[in-house]
Amino acid sequence: MTGTLRPRRSSAGTRLTELRPPPMITPLSLLSSALDRGVDEHVLSQLIGLHERSYAEDARRAFEAALAAAKAELPVIAKTQIASIGAKRYRYEDLAEIARAVGPVLARHGLAYRFRSNSDGERVTITCVISHRDGHSEENSLSAGADHSDEKNAIQAIGSTLTYLQRMTLKAALGLAAADDDDGKAVGAGETITRQQTRELLALIDEVGGEREGLLRFFKIKAFAELPARRFRQALVMLNARKGRA
Repeated sequence: MTGTLRPRRSSAGTRLTELRPPPMITPLSLLSSALDRGVDEHVLSQLIGLHERSYAEDARRAFEAALAAAKAELPVIAKTQIASIGAKRYRYEDLAEIARAVGPVLARHGLAYRFRSNSDGERVTITCVISHRDGHSEENSLSAGADHSDEKNAIQAIGSTLTYLQRMTLKAALGLAAADDDDGKAVGAGETITRQQTRELLALIDEVGGEREGLLRFFKIKAFAELPARRFRQALVMLNARKGRA
């Protein structure tokens, strides 16, 4: 008696195997396969380069996603500090206050910041570096001359510029907003600089060989005594920057 042949049923495991998508081909998998096959050095070098570029691109995308998420959570920084330029006062946000506000938010998203500094005589450059745990980082830099306003000594002048540039580069890197955003603006917006500040400004212009008429046109004034108090610091930074290039 001849037996009846029955088709074999595929097992559940076989069916799952047939439905499972093929493994994704990535630069790393290609590199691993090439190492197993013992490819020549030229091909291996190209595959390593491909893997490194792919890794860098993934890290950049992770950085941008983390930074966007962090920016959505960053608070508005209150300007609680008051400083004076001669008889004028202005409000600004303290660097320590900024650090307390942004530090925890950045850490939650795998981000961190640091500063690099460089000086050439009295000209100071600060670079703010924002980095992500996956390895990508971006940076921005600002430079300015030492701030000699209010009869600061040499160390105080450089320290003032360092702190100022750290705040500015960090704010720029993170896109921070500040309440009462009048950094460097005098409390009395319509007030002009004092006589002492006028003499200081004119002396600095003579020292650096600045063109008086050009500065007057830039600030849209007819005499330096008409310079708004809120723009005095800007004038000093511009002139000290010129001195740094001299």
